[in-house]
Amino acid sequence: MDKYAIIVAGGVGTRMKSEVPKQFLQVDGEPIIVKSIRKFLKYDNGISVIVVLPEAHLKQWEAIKFQYFPDTDIMATTGGLTRSASVLSGLTMIVGDGLVAIHDAVRPFVSAKTISDSFDSAKKDGSGVAVVELKDSIRELEENTSIARDRSNYVLVQTPQTFNIKALKDAYEKAGAGLFTDDASVYEAAGYKVSLVEGSYDNIKITTPEDLK
Repeated sequence: MDKYAIIVAGGVGTRMKSEVPKQFLQVDGEPIIVKSIRKFLKYDNGISVIVVLPEAHLKQWEAIKFQYFPDTDIMATTGGLTRSASVLSGLTMIVGDGLVAIHDAVRPFVSAKTISDSFDSAKKDGSGVAVVELKDSIRELEENTSIARDRSNYVLVQTPQTFNIKALKDAYEKAGAGLFTDDASVYEAAGYKVSLVEGSYDNIKITTPEDLK
């Protein structure tokens, strides 16, 4: 079964307070996006990688690809105004069936086990979305007050989020590229069941200077 990884790299560095887009910032001498891509190629060196990023970042990406992946066929396409629109742009690059993982370019510490589990779940159930349990107590804001909620009823959603390609394309056709915060929401809105896999607390999304440290 063919496998794909869509790496969503739409960050512009606003919360990072950096002129360099956060996916291009370096960690241990390598751009963050390079580390994220390497994790998927290490999981399966035959996986097809698609990078989605703003048009203004294409030249910078091409330079990075030339330096770090000169012999690897990595596709690239421009994203849309929303995350969902960017993922949809990546999906249009895929011809045929198989499985596709959607992953944030700025989650470079994803484990091989999480990637493998997400693909295994998608192969079996149609989807495999990485999540972790909450550690803190939570409260729901309601008008001028707040209400305590049972944290055991909630999880934090990460990436990768892996799906049967045909089903995910169908979901996007039905839901469009609206203001969805992740692909699991698009998949669910189209009537599909979301299956969860265990993520990792190490699988952080690098968004702020504190995350980078």
